[in-house]
Amino acid sequence: MANKRSSIFLTKPINLYYMLAGSTAVLSALGLVMVFSASSIHSLESKGSSYAIVLRQFIILCLSLPLGWFAARLSLNQWKRLAKYGFLLSIILLGAVQAFGKSVNGNKNWIGLGFIDFQPSEVVKFLMILWAGYMLANKERAGFVKINVLTLIAPGFGICIALIMVGEDLGNSAVFAAILAGLLFISGLPLRLFGLVTAFGFAGLAAMIRTSFYRVERMSAMLDPFAEDQYMNYGWQPAHSLLSLASGGIFGVGLGASRQKWAQLSEAHTDFIFAVIGEELGLFGTIGVLFLLTTLIYSIFKVALRAHDPMVRYVCGGIGVWIAIQTVLNIGSAISVLPVVGVTLPLLSYGGSALVATYLGLGFVLGALRRDPVIYEEMKKLNQPWLK
Repeated sequence: MANKRSSIFLTKPINLYYMLAGSTAVLSALGLVMVFSASSIHSLESKGSSYAIVLRQFIILCLSLPLGWFAARLSLNQWKRLAKYGFLLSIILLGAVQAFGKSVNGNKNWIGLGFIDFQPSEVVKFLMILWAGYMLANKERAGFVKINVLTLIAPGFGICIALIMVGEDLGNSAVFAAILAGLLFISGLPLRLFGLVTAFGFAGLAAMIRTSFYRVERMSAMLDPFAEDQYMNYGWQPAHSLLSLASGGIFGVGLGASRQKWAQLSEAHTDFIFAVIGEELGLFGTIGVLFLLTTLIYSIFKVALRAHDPMVRYVCGGIGVWIAIQTVLNIGSAISVLPVVGVTLPLLSYGGSALVATYLGLGFVLGALRRDPVIYEEMKKLNQPWLK
């Protein structure tokens, strides 16, 4: 009976709106709470106030909400006009990083704006998905040959990845590569060719790791972060992340009671917020977070599958891949099955640029839901003010 009810719930189109909006709202609220808990000690030591970091995140969230609402109400024609210039805007933003940017933790991927630091690569993820969706949709309408998809969008993504790698940011480069792979798969690239491209991608990733000492060390630390030659160096973060998760048990040590955030686990409010969630909220907390993220990603892909316009299908699919791969990379780093790559956990980690970009992407998906004729009629019957 329960399976039948869940099946009915998942097949009703209007529930996609509730799943998407609900998971986004809960993850955003939980993220604010956990950023405060994870950052309070570091914030007090570095900024003189336990509230400094979470206050900044709260302000960015307050700006992101109306921005996402505005994005949801843009027409598809307005998105297409913007999408035409997505690649050009991306090159300008990434070029500005190399010209005026500053390094943070060894990666030159930030632009200092005085009161806040801006990470252009986060916004570029959305712009490139928008541009690629526009290009692929135009070719699909014209009846393109599948193999030409590679020459259509791969060079643009390659240029962006090269610019990001100039700043030594392997994590975001991997995200861009995964988004490209996802879009190629969605476009219907022949599996044999897709496999060949994927193999070349992994070979390139291996080469970038092999030619960098600290990346090789991070890979070694992933295999055994507690090893004598790794623990005090590159194994420190993954080791204390595992200790944090292990000490949480089933129910956690209690909200705000994490011990690892007391200078043991660096970047606790950004790269390793999942470990703090596990320590403070326990196994139930981590399962809850995984459920919410799965619900969010599932609803995005379902919107893509329902889309009648090819651009909406490609863009929503790309956004789903973007959020999914960042979730995998962040949590994989936290549980030490992947090397530490320094990407945020969507909607949960501290990071203004990432939050703004994510809300822009989710705004596009919500707009696609709003334009869906079936969902629109169902919500109209409920007199939803969101439609007005």
